[in-house]
Amino acid sequence: MKPQPNEYPQSEYTSRYINLVPEDNAIDILRQKEVWQLVHTLSEEESTYRYAEGKWSIKEMLGHMIDTERIFTYRVLCIARGEKQPLPGFDENLYAETAHFDSRTLVSLLAEYSAVRDANLFLFDNLDETALLQIGNANGKELSVRAILYMIAGHERHHINILKERYLKIQ
Repeated sequence: MKPQPNEYPQSEYTSRYINLVPEDNAIDILRQKEVWQLVHTLSEEESTYRYAEGKWSIKEMLGHMIDTERIFTYRVLCIARGEKQPLPGFDENLYAETAHFDSRTLVSLLAEYSAVRDANLFLFDNLDETALLQIGNANGKELSVRAILYMIAGHERHHINILKERYLKIQ
């Protein structure tokens, strides 16, 4: 079931990702690993493509997606387990810059993406309704575990849309 409006701040950032997931089960969407399907056949050269100066390469975008999913999943774990301390935000550009994703192979990044997703799905599949409705503070905002799950799926959809439109030119 989709998160209710009282489960997350009605901000552009949060709503943008949640609204990209009209389905009733974000976990089923994550199980599809759609980004892997889109990029696994690219060559190393193709995976370093940038659609404009100063934009991330496909590898950097994939690395950013992995980092973000890890961070959001940490928030899921903490809040589901009752953590009351505020959880910090992160600087996505700093993370992408210092990770040197372009120096890695696409195969390595895709293996990490799959490993992270598979591990996260074990956690997500075992959250009960009480855990899903837990509210915590992440990046200064009050939100539920369920809202974060939808943000993870919506964040991936956001980047899949960018991959299709700007990198791979798929309509």
